[in-house]
Amino acid sequence: MPWLPYRLRDADVWARVDERGEPVADSGGRVEVVYKAVSGAKVYRAAAKNLIRRDGPAVELEPGEPAPSKEERKKADATVKDVPADAIAVWTDGACTGNPGPAGVGVVVIDGSDRRELSEYLGEATNNIAELTAIERGLELVEHPHRHRPVYVHSDSAYAIGLLSKNWKAKANVELVARIRDLVAEFSAIRWVKVAGHAGVPENERCDQLARMAVQSRSSSPARVTSGSQLARRG
Repeated sequence: MPWLPYRLRDADVWARVDERGEPVADSGGRVEVVYKAVSGAKVYRAAAKNLIRRDGPAVELEPGEPAPSKEERKKADATVKDVPADAIAVWTDGACTGNPGPAGVGVVVIDGSDRRELSEYLGEATNNIAELTAIERGLELVEHPHRHRPVYVHSDSAYAIGLLSKNWKAKANVELVARIRDLVAEFSAIRWVKVAGHAGVPENERCDQLARMAVQSRSSSPARVTSGSQLARRG
C-alpha cells in the first residue's frame, strides 16, 4: 500500500494514495494518514483539503490500529491527570523519518513548578531505538537525590513499555534495553503510563514536537529548566 509525504497543519504525515499518487478519500472527503512512516503505525483521518504535498518518495507500509476513539482519549487524559502531587512526571517520545532513518527524541520532565525539556538528534536510527532512547534520556534527567520519589514515565510506545515493565526478552537493541533496565533499577518507584499518541494529550504532543524539531534541524538542544527553580533544589 503506497503512502506519500504530506504536511497536515504543523505536522509531517504520510497519506494513503492510489496508483496515480492521488490521496484516497472516503465519501466524507477524508484521507487515511499516519504520523510515522513505519508498519504498524496508527491510522488517522484528515480532510483532503488540509493536506499539502511535500517532497519525498512513496513508502510501502502496512498500517496498524486506527486512531484512539473519544472514549480512549478521555481515558488517556484521566490517566495523565492521576499523578500524586509529589511525583515526578517524565514524558517521552521518539520520531523517525523512515525506519531506519533520521531520528530524534523529545523529553519533558515536570517536578512541581519545575519543567525541563530536551530535544536531541540521534542520527540514523529506528523508531524503536528513538522511543527507547527517549525514555533513557527522561530517566537520566531525574537526578539521583530524587530517584526515591514516585516517577511516572509516559510513552505512546507499547513496545518500549512492554520491554521495560513486563521484562519481555529483547530480540533487538539488546545493549540499549539492558542499559535502561540498569537505570530503572536506580529508582524506588516507577509507574509506566501508556499514552494514546496524537490524541491531544498536551505533554505527549510537546514531546513529539521536540523530537520532530530535532529530526528537521538535525541538531540537539540541551535540557533546560523553563520555569521554576532547578530540580536539584527540591527535596
